Amino acid sequence: MQSVAHGDLDAMTILFDRYHEWIYNFFFKMKPDAAFCEDLTQNVFYKALRYRSSYSGGKFASWIFTIARNLFHDHIEKEKHRSNVPVEQLAIVDEDGKDDRTDEVKRLHLVLNKLKKEEKELIVMSRFQGMKYQQIAEVIGSNETAVKTRVHRVIKKMKTLYFENQLS
Repeated sequence: MQSVAHGDLDAMTILFDRYHEWIYNFFFKMKPDAAFCEDLTQNVFYKALRYRSSYSGGKFASWIFTIARNLFHDHIEKEKHRSNVPVEQLAIVDEDGKDDRTDEVKRLHLVLNKLKKEEKELIVMSRFQGMKYQQIAEVIGSNETAVKTRVHRVIKKMKTLYFENQLS
């Protein structure tokens, strides 16, 4: 990214190839809509190019993921004002637009949708994206110990919600 920041825009191709699937998958776990995820992924790299001079070193993955996270939050806030449909009522679909998941996976996604936005984001980053606690801490502006504690609490909450949902 240092090369990109200093004007070598072709170097962004390497970064895009390396990180675009990772960012797309984060968006897809947060909101399973392929077109939305593709658009937002492109916007992340557009913003990274546009604000390349703000890159001050450090881990590129944390920097670009912070951009992705902020774009996602901005989109959700705008969408919240346009729609009054509760998250629980949104269909769970795969990339092909089919709802062919097993009952357990559907229940897990229902539980994920019952979490607060910040809780869901922590689970997606730590469990689905495979991010280390230290990296999550850098992205959300916290420390590693606090992130570990919060993730542990969210997982405990998910277990409770999952088994409550199973009994219903």
